[in-house]
Amino acid sequence: MRTVQNITVADDDHDVRLDRWFKRHFPDLSFIQLQKMCRKGEVRLDGHRVKPGDRIYAGQSVRVPPLGDRAVPKPDDVKPKAEHKLSDEDIKEVRSWVLYKDDQVIAINKPAGLATQGGTGQKRHLDGLLEALRYDSEHRPRLVHRLDKDTSGVLLLGRSANSAAALAKGFQSKETDKRYWALVKGVPHPTDGRIVLKMDKAPIKGGERMVVTEDGKKSMTDYAVVDSAPPEAAWLALKPHTGRTHQLRLHCAEMGHPIVGDGKYGGADAFLTGAISRKLHLHSQSVTFPHPKGGMMTVTAPLPPHMKESFAMLGFEVGEYEDPLQED
Repeated sequence: MRTVQNITVADDDHDVRLDRWFKRHFPDLSFIQLQKMCRKGEVRLDGHRVKPGDRIYAGQSVRVPPLGDRAVPKPDDVKPKAEHKLSDEDIKEVRSWVLYKDDQVIAINKPAGLATQGGTGQKRHLDGLLEALRYDSEHRPRLVHRLDKDTSGVLLLGRSANSAAALAKGFQSKETDKRYWALVKGVPHPTDGRIVLKMDKAPIKGGERMVVTEDGKKSMTDYAVVDSAPPEAAWLALKPHTGRTHQLRLHCAEMGHPIVGDGKYGGADAFLTGAISRKLHLHSQSVTFPHPKGGMMTVTAPLPPHMKESFAMLGFEVGEYEDPLQED
């Protein structure tokens, strides 16, 4: 390919990272080459500069500069990826997670321990199970946002490219309001406030983690103590205003009150003694979002078993919850 192309993102490529889109369509182009083209502004998305890790959506236009012999492979040369056939048990399990369903949206309660998308060593992940939620639709549902592997709770899916794009727009425009519950070590003082930090990724042995850095991206979270069992632990409501990787985990750790079970950011201080589970205690409790057909909608998810048990042991009454971060 020796001329510039402007390629419209197809429905099947909705909500993928730009680097994965290039890997799919230009397999001979290396990641380093793509990085250089992005830095120079040769690759653009709807006319704007873009980074390899940015997500792209159906209907957007990708400017692809001349690539020489690294052309799009012919359809006959592309072998379709074999899809894992789901068992009846898989389908039954996945459908048991459904909190809400209509012709536009499916909301599920993602279990803790299930990765949203595949990666190194991830043989079972939500993206590979979405066929179970097709029901009678001609479209496979699409992920609109993600949760960490060990975080449970509300996750929204679009039932078509258009509905997924509409839901994604709600996240981008900040109309969508997410609320998380966390069990943290100790009791924060003051008992409510706002955390603002600049954060970025840093390599560590065996992977990477987020750190506070002057050159990082701004992140912001509101927090409030819902209940406490001093001095051991507190139940926090968290409202993220930005969506950085591991934002809530880093924010709580930097506040001096790591999320219980989060050894990655809290070390040994992140664990309580006794019968409290060592699993991560972070849950996407509710999402309020603009529905693709209009109006606002809220979906809530019950606590996962390990957090429910921990809350009971600490005497926290979930049934009496009133959102302390609700705006007037």
